[in-house]
Formats: sequence, structure tokens, C-alpha cells
Amino acid sequence: MSLNGKVALVTGGGRGIGRALATALAASGARVACVARSHDELARTSALVAERGGKALAVAADLSDPRTVPKVVRQVTVQLGSVDVLINNSATVEPLGRSADMTPEAWTAAFRLNVITPATLSAMLLPHMSAARWGRIVNVSSSIVAHPEAMIGGNAYAATKAALEAHTLNLAAELSGSGVTVNVYRPGSVDTAMQGLIREMGEERLDAATYTRFVRNHQEGKLISSADSAQSLVDRLTSHATGQVWDVGDPR
Repeated sequence: MSLNGKVALVTGGGRGIGRALATALAASGARVACVARSHDELARTSALVAERGGKALAVAADLSDPRTVPKVVRQVTVQLGSVDVLINNSATVEPLGRSADMTPEAWTAAFRLNVITPATLSAMLLPHMSAARWGRIVNVSSSIVAHPEAMIGGNAYAATKAALEAHTLNLAAELSGSGVTVNVYRPGSVDTAMQGLIREMGEERLDAATYTRFVRNHQEGKLISSADSAQSLVDRLTSHATGQVWDVGDPR
């Protein structure tokens, strides 16, 4: 099977893993739409895709606002066609800190972007995929789900990623045999802006052991590149596997 000519939508496509996914998909022949908040970051992604001989549709939108999701889907469909591959990569690591200090508003914001937005995008794109009897949905999670105790101070992040994985595996079971696959992707410990944010802010908001581990992994060169992680995911998209958790590495 080939991704040539398929339409792929990547959220969080302005930098890091999302940018690497966009370039890898373009290199595989897919037409790629990237969604992110920053125009400048999207422009850089588009330039990198162009270097691979492709063209990326840049969609500047804040997916934490549920009202933007239908607008994004409409724009991508009009300009590229119906989406065949959805990679839900956008996420926030916030709020970080003691659970006792977390507000309901902060929890709601985390679940909205990390869980509700991916589920909503999937629901909106499923009719086409189901009718075509071919589609790929991948929800980018984290190995923190396997070891939620390993990130003290990241309670909301761990909880949202666990919820995302439960949603993914349930949806995969629902769609079994339809030609639409739904899988979890744990990208491993990747050198991303999120990792940088944790190293910058984490000393005051994470427990000492967790913060030290993030810093040490960076200093010792244990983080993998976005490109390597992304390629590992794209290589799996042509398979019929569904309901799986693809884990590149363990954060511990």
C-alpha cells in the first residue's frame, strides 16, 4: 500500500514531532495539511515540505477552541479534499505543579485540547473514511501512560493521555473490519519544545527527581530526534494493524 495522493491532516504541525510528521508524509507522497497556532512556525514547516518536493497547506488555528474544529475541517476539505490520514499530535503539558493547586479550569483546558479535540476531529472525518473503507487515525500519546508515577507534577498530562489511549482503543474496536485503523503512538523521549519547557519551568513545578531526570536525559543525549520518531510512525501507516499502542521508547 502507498500513501501517494492521500490527504493527511497533522495537528501541532508547526514544530517538533508535528513538523517532522508533515515532512515525512510529504516525502511519502501524501498531500499534507498542518494545523498550528503560529503562522511563522507553519511557514517553516511549509518550506521544509517544499524541500521534499511537496506542498503543505498551512492552517493557523487554535484547536483549544472547539469552535475552530469545523472551520479547520472545512478549509482542508475544500483545498485538498477529504482527509484520509489524521494524526492528532497537538497537546499541552500544562498544568504542571501540585495536584492540590490545580483549578477545575486548568483541568478542563487540558482535557479539551488533549482529548476532546482529537475525538471531535476523528468523529468529523470518519464518515469519509468509512465510506472509502480506508482511513488512518493516530493519536499521539506518551509513555507516561505506562508509568504515570514517573512524572510527579504532571497529573493532568498523565490523566489526559490515559484518557486519549482509552478512547483510541475503544474506537478501534468499534471500527474493526471497516478499513479504518485507529492506533496510539507513543513517540518516545523526543527533543521537543515541550521537553525544553519542562526543563525551563520544571524545577519549581515538578518534584526534584522528575525534574532531574528530564535535565539529565537531555544532557546525556538520550533524547531521540523528531525526524526519527516521526518516520517510525509514518512507516506503520500502510499496515492494517489497528487497536495497537506503538511505543518508540520508555521515558524512564
